[in-house]
Amino acid sequence: MDGVNKLFGGMRISATGMSAERVRIDTVARNIANASVTKTPEGGPYRRQVVEFEPLLARAQNGESVNVGVRVRSVRDDMKTPFTKVHAPNDPEAGNDGCISYPNVNATQEMADLITAMRAYEANVSAQDGFVRMAERALRLLQ
Repeated sequence: MDGVNKLFGGMRISATGMSAERVRIDTVARNIANASVTKTPEGGPYRRQVVEFEPLLARAQNGESVNVGVRVRSVRDDMKTPFTKVHAPNDPEAGNDGCISYPNVNATQEMADLITAMRAYEANVSAQDGFVRMAERALRLLQ
């Protein structure tokens, strides 16, 4: 039964990867949707969000830590990238300096992140399909 556990373990790892990448895709979509929001309920422009992953670790029989997947550690605001300031003194949203602050969302970067997340998701789907095919072959051999 150890082989079956390893097979399903591989499937679980792929499933955790798909779940984590889905969160990243949703976050990128939210960033793109809010790329021009200059006033949020909290005040100020929308702040880009980034997803942080971390490994899922389990204790093996020999006492070592074994990676059994990935999960989302957090979805946090990007505090490193500054807001874009546009000088528009006649605009009612302009601050005391005559500038409007726009979100720190770069559409090109978001699209690159989206493509990367989609490719990672697809890779996990392909791995999952491979595990399913192996399980089907194993069952045929047992008949």
